[in-house]
Amino acid sequence: MENLKNIWKPELYRIQMEAPLPKRLVCDNCPDRPEFYGKEYHGVMGHKEATSLLEEEPNGAFLIRKGNQYNDFYTLTWRFNDKVHHYKLYYDGTHYIRDKQYETVYDLVADGLITCHMELKAHHILEMINSQTSYTDSPYVTLNRRKLNTLSQIKQNSNRSSPVTKKKETHKIEENDTLKKSAFDLTPTLEDNPLLIKYSKTHTFKVHTFKGLNWCELCANFLWGFTAQGVKCEDCGFIAHTKCSERVPNHCVPDLKKLRGVFGIDLTTLLNAHASTLPFVVRKCVNEIEARGMDSEGIYRVSGFADEIEALKMAFDKDGEAADLSVYSNINVVAGTLKLYLRLLPVPLITYEVHPKLVQAIQTKTPASLITLLRECLDSLPPAHFNCLQYMVQHLHKVSQYAEVNKMSAHNLSTVFAPTLVATPPAITDLAFEIRALQALIEYCPQIYYGNK
Repeated sequence: MENLKNIWKPELYRIQMEAPLPKRLVCDNCPDRPEFYGKEYHGVMGHKEATSLLEEEPNGAFLIRKGNQYNDFYTLTWRFNDKVHHYKLYYDGTHYIRDKQYETVYDLVADGLITCHMELKAHHILEMINSQTSYTDSPYVTLNRRKLNTLSQIKQNSNRSSPVTKKKETHKIEENDTLKKSAFDLTPTLEDNPLLIKYSKTHTFKVHTFKGLNWCELCANFLWGFTAQGVKCEDCGFIAHTKCSERVPNHCVPDLKKLRGVFGIDLTTLLNAHASTLPFVVRKCVNEIEARGMDSEGIYRVSGFADEIEALKMAFDKDGEAADLSVYSNINVVAGTLKLYLRLLPVPLITYEVHPKLVQAIQTKTPASLITLLRECLDSLPPAHFNCLQYMVQHLHKVSQYAEVNKMSAHNLSTVFAPTLVATPPAITDLAFEIRALQALIEYCPQIYYGNK
């Protein structure tokens, strides 16, 4: 399972989080204000006057004006990278610059600031994306290999009862032997790979505005921005940057859309989609472990069989809450699946923003001060992350109470889970502070979450 450890690349996400936020410069007295603008509209105003108003404002400050009364457009003036910029702005029921549409001016400015920030700070990553993409090593193939093999097997069994059809389709696939075998080879020969025969078709990519955080399934980089961040295949659900989609082979697998589940999806995005406060994978695995694994020696440290973990992962993706965990007699398979789910979160439970606060907090000397600072760190987490982390820490605290039997003390558990739960920059290889911080969360769990003394 090690090849699943670092699928997602968070650099673009971290850079987006550093983009300046919009700050509306207000004009209270503007009698000719259009109904589709608010107090950010300053009336007829030249660029020199607008520039002077924004000179002392922070990056992200903006106003809207009309250059002169005869213009058929409005002008957005904002401050970015310590300079003032001007853009033509239009309205036809939605606000737009060029080909992007927005419901509100705030959304337009926020997305524009991110776009400019990414072009300024992340140009080196954006340039590298198209030159360093491997379909066979992509998250799409890596996460879905077992599902694709299963679909392949189903098709293979189906074709055995229809030799005439198989012969015709095999002939078709041989015309493009080299391309299809090199791009996606699940089995040794083309003749034994009915998945290629059935699904030698192009993706139906459409520009898509994604709700929540999403990552490209080809290059593993973040889909940055607030609107039209990338494309999505209407048939199989493949998600990609627009540029990356041009490099995706013609191996659309429509049946895979039925099996796309919960692993590798941003936590907040998933819980919003399911109208839930906790991922069912976490809840079901924890309940199963607390029912029959608390006295299992080395729980969470001892690995389960990789193929059984993959099978349980597929069951969760396919059957959702109905997945039956009782059929896995080895409790380490359930524990391994839970760790896998948490490890595949694009944004770990303890986020990139909270990580440095946590490292600073753990250097506090007195327990009382440490508990206070840890609470403040946790309060900075998004609600979905706060709730799930609380559930996991409370569970790990229970596990640590059986340390004499299961040999998993708070320190041992934190050593196992720190690389999974804490978002650490790639340059950090020594996780001593992160392990100490997680150990403190587990040991002081009653005081942190319940206020016990």
